[in-house]
Amino acid sequence: MSGGKGRFPADDVVALLQGFVRVGSVNPSGDPGTTETGEARMAAHVAERLTDLGARAEVKEVLPGRPNVLGQFPSDRPGKPKLLLCPHLDTVSVRGMTVDPFAAERREGKIWGRGACDTKGTMAAMLWALALLGPDVARLEHEVWFAGLMDEESGNKGASALAAEFADADFALVGEPTSCQIVHATKGATWLRLTARGRAAHSASPHLGENAIYKMADAVRAVRDDLLPWFATEPDPVLGPATTSVGTITGGSKVNIVPEACTVELDIRTVPSQVREGFVDEVAALLRRACPDLGMKVLRSHQPLHTPPDHPCIRALEAAGGRCVGAPWFCDGSLLSAAGIPAVAADPGSIEQAHTADEWLREDDLRAGVRFYGDFLRRV
Repeated sequence: MSGGKGRFPADDVVALLQGFVRVGSVNPSGDPGTTETGEARMAAHVAERLTDLGARAEVKEVLPGRPNVLGQFPSDRPGKPKLLLCPHLDTVSVRGMTVDPFAAERREGKIWGRGACDTKGTMAAMLWALALLGPDVARLEHEVWFAGLMDEESGNKGASALAAEFADADFALVGEPTSCQIVHATKGATWLRLTARGRAAHSASPHLGENAIYKMADAVRAVRDDLLPWFATEPDPVLGPATTSVGTITGGSKVNIVPEACTVELDIRTVPSQVREGFVDEVAALLRRACPDLGMKVLRSHQPLHTPPDHPCIRALEAAGGRCVGAPWFCDGSLLSAAGIPAVAADPGSIEQAHTADEWLREDDLRAGVRFYGDFLRRV
């Protein structure tokens, strides 16, 4: 398969994906389950493939040893609108996987391994579509940039760096498993740390203390009984109501000591109407009815994504076979959108396979992704 100035060292898109899966790029946050962490090797590998296609490739460090990779494709004239193709380089942990995460085994019409679906399959399909276009890429109505992003699975720092550099971009097609549907709206993510304070005492005399876990239990009940019903009163027409989940709870130091502190981490998936000043204060006020001295800290706050479906690039994606839908999850597209770059997510994989213990991508879906991206690119 020739492309641009060079040649892919792979016979087809399946082999290209297998090469990507074999380069471990697990996000180092939490418990990665391997020493194959960080995006540096993956970025270098993708940069080589971009160079094969005649793109000007650059590896740009965002955190120490953790870069984005950018590829600028040739254009026949200056001043064209910029189109960003933005899959992510990192994967989630391999802890507990039931298949070899980096073997890229090919069987049952599938490619198995970490990242096959989320989102190395996207990278392979996008790059193969560009290879098939060859020199026609330069004659498209958009100037094409490929951006392999680091840290999507944790803090989205790669997308933040890209948004700062490409605020003038006209459209971003983000890679997330969508079965080639066009996710033009997603919920945002607001993570809160709640803290209840008590007073320690011997558990034989609990009346001498103040149990922080009991206080937090009141706040958690308010999350279920008050916060969720409030969210239900303002649903989004595409995304439905906001949701919330208590993800962690930590309290106490020893069974025979009345706990003096208890901490909960709360995940709120917000809808566009909640992007307003004072939203977190409203949440705090509601929960403090149950626990008056409850402490609250914002750990993370990213806006929902909502790109109007009449955008010309979305129309081109629809003509290529996609359909506009919403999704409850959060992705890099939200950060790009918040920076003023219209963005959607569309990927040949299925969200049902993302992050699973036996992650795989069907070969037929991978090839369908090549056709989808190629048809889209020809239309823009």
